Amino acid sequence: MTASTTTTAVAARADNVWKVYGTGEAQVLALRGVTAEFSAGRFTAIMGPSGSGKSTLMHCLAGLDYTDRGEVHIGDTKVTGLSDRGLTKLRRHKVGFIFQQFNLLPTLTAEENILLPLSIGKRKPDTTWFDQVIDTVDLRDRLKHRPSQLSGGQQQRVACARALVQRPDVVFADEPTGNLDSRSGTDVLKFLRASVDQFGQTIVMVTHDPVAASYADRVLFLADGQVVDEMFEPTADRVLDELKRFEEIVAAQSGGER
Repeated sequence: MTASTTTTAVAARADNVWKVYGTGEAQVLALRGVTAEFSAGRFTAIMGPSGSGKSTLMHCLAGLDYTDRGEVHIGDTKVTGLSDRGLTKLRRHKVGFIFQQFNLLPTLTAEENILLPLSIGKRKPDTTWFDQVIDTVDLRDRLKHRPSQLSGGQQQRVACARALVQRPDVVFADEPTGNLDSRSGTDVLKFLRASVDQFGQTIVMVTHDPVAASYADRVLFLADGQVVDEMFEPTADRVLDELKRFEEIVAAQSGGER
């Protein structure tokens, strides 16, 4: 594990976060005392085996799910304990989302989908910023098209633009390339990387793909609901080796329990 010597502001953090689903024999400990910080202006990938808690952690950080113990902050805002109204305001002004399923409204054009968060919040777009985002995702000639008239990659780029146009403190991306072919996925990852390098955006991405993780500045590894390692300046090969190591450890533990 390589140590980072750069000190930057913290855009999001989890402090001793626990999350439990179910009760009794059906109880699942999804997160077990997770503490982690996500630096502003950086691209962090969260990885781990299926059931490791990576999506649960992201949902708790983003205010989409509640923690059972511990605290979550977005910048200076304590997310834990916010009312429904407070959470709605947080998601509207401080957080952007990119999902695997795109989540575009089929009756709206690409432009209307991109501007939807601002419209809901009754805010006018910064036209200069809007133009910059549109040109970065290369959608200028597709703004009047509806989702059904766009490829999967174009739809995801619309979703990326929608997340960025409100200038959130953090963009959370949950498997953003999971439904895309390799070329479209690469385009989306390049855009996310550019949004960090050119705009100073903060990205937190859950992924199972070592290639996708290689676009990040840092990879946080989870296993069994706990942070088990982190990697700076990742490459696809290094990430893959780390994931294989976790699989071998889990297999050895499972064999020992028989």
